[in-house]
Amino acid sequence: MRKLQFIIALSVVILDRVTKKLIAGRLGLHESIPVIPGLFRITHVENRGAAFGLFADSPWQWKIAVLVLFSIVALAIVIALLWRHSHSMNTTGIALSLILGGALGNLWDRLLSGKVVDFLLFYFRQYQWPAFNVADSAIVIGAGLLMLEILFAKNPGKQTI
Repeated sequence: MRKLQFIIALSVVILDRVTKKLIAGRLGLHESIPVIPGLFRITHVENRGAAFGLFADSPWQWKIAVLVLFSIVALAIVIALLWRHSHSMNTTGIALSLILGGALGNLWDRLLSGKVVDFLLFYFRQYQWPAFNVADSAIVIGAGLLMLEILFAKNPGKQTI
């Protein structure tokens, strides 16, 4: 099962790298392509902060180093959990594989350039969600699967009436 989990994580990293390279190569910074007018567009932005642009404007000189260190610690935890749950392919294994691939994709950007390329932008009127990328999507989907697993896991000690 570890092989399949590795393939999932590697697929996320590859898809993330390819899409970021395409966007950065074809769109100038802050250029947009409307996909669904009034709802979704592809736009090239660069995030020097954490998820959703948190701390992006912080002038702190150690910001990137702290974000990289945090990513490495998170990766170590995810790898350890994935190793423990690699005996069968289940929701937990898929979720952790998605998180691993997403974390590696964004860490790659931070190590190479100190910033992450984001390009998926959803909005409605004056409201918009912060731009994100494939790696972010994989992390959120993985975290969502883990939450569903926790919320709806069968409890063997609990009897139903």
